[in-house]
Amino acid sequence: MSVILVTGASGFVGSRLVKELAVGNTVVALSRSPVAGEVIAVTGDFTAPESLARLDDYPIDAVVHLAGVTGAAAEEEAITVNVAGTRRLLRYLIDRGTRRFVLASSIAAAGCLDPDFRPRSLPIPDDHPCDSTNIYGVSKAMVEDLAAYFHRLDASLDITLFRLGVVAPEDTPPVTRDAVERMSQPFCDLGVIAVQDAAEALALAATTDLGPGCRTLNLVAPMPRTPLGTAETLRLLLGDRAEQLDLSYYRRPGNEHAGVYAIAELARTFGYTPPTDVRSMKRT
Repeated sequence: MSVILVTGASGFVGSRLVKELAVGNTVVALSRSPVAGEVIAVTGDFTAPESLARLDDYPIDAVVHLAGVTGAAAEEEAITVNVAGTRRLLRYLIDRGTRRFVLASSIAAAGCLDPDFRPRSLPIPDDHPCDSTNIYGVSKAMVEDLAAYFHRLDASLDITLFRLGVVAPEDTPPVTRDAVERMSQPFCDLGVIAVQDAAEALALAATTDLGPGCRTLNLVAPMPRTPLGTAETLRLLLGDRAEQLDLSYYRRPGNEHAGVYAIAELARTFGYTPPTDVRSMKRT
C-alpha cells in the first residue's frame, strides 16, 4: 500500500481521482476545501510553508499535483502559484524522500489558448515547444522546465507530466456541426479528455513504477470532439489559414478522425488509451 498525496483534491478532477486511488492506497488530500471519501484530509494551500508542514507526519511515496490557477489568471498570480508554488512543493517533497511525481501540465503549454495558434506539426507532439502568449500556458511550460531541472539534480526521480486537454464532464452533450462552427479556440476545443479518463490515467501514473525519468505526455482523447473528419473540421474552423498546416496525416486511411494531439507515447508508456468517445461522451 502506497501513501499518495493529491493536491487540489476537492476539484473537478481531484475529487474523482481520490476515489480511484483510495482503493488499495492511503490518500492524503491537500485542499483548501473539504474533501469527500476515504482520505486523510489536510486543509491547506500547497504554496504555503505552514500548510506543507502539516504533511510532515505522512511518509509520502507519490504525489499527484493538480492544484493551481487556471487560464484566466493574471501574470503575477500564474507565476506565483503555478511556478513558485510548485517549486516549493517539489522541493519540500524531494527533501523528505518522495520519488514519484505526477504533475498536471496543460495543452495550453503548447499555445492553444492563443486565437492565432498554429502548431508546428500535426498531430501536436508531446514535446511541442511553448509558443504561448497566454501566461497560463507559459506557467505550465515553466512547470515542465522545473520538473526537468529537479530531475537533472536527482536522476533517481520518477516524474510524469501530463499535458491535460480540456476536461469534459460525464454529461457533456453530443457535439453537432453547429457547435463545431462556434469553436473559438480550435486547438483547445479539439483537445478534450473525459473527466473519468483523466482520473484513470492520473491514478495509473501514480501507482506505476516506471523507474527514473522525466517524461511529458499529452492526455487527450484519441479523437477530437467533432462529428466531421479532422481535416474537414480544421478547414471549417480556420478557413484559408488551414492551408498553413500539413493535414496529410489525416488523409491516410484510418486517420480521418484521429486527434490533433499525439497520444501514441501515452499508450507506449502506460499501455493506456483514453476509452471514451468524446464525440458522443459515451464510453465505448
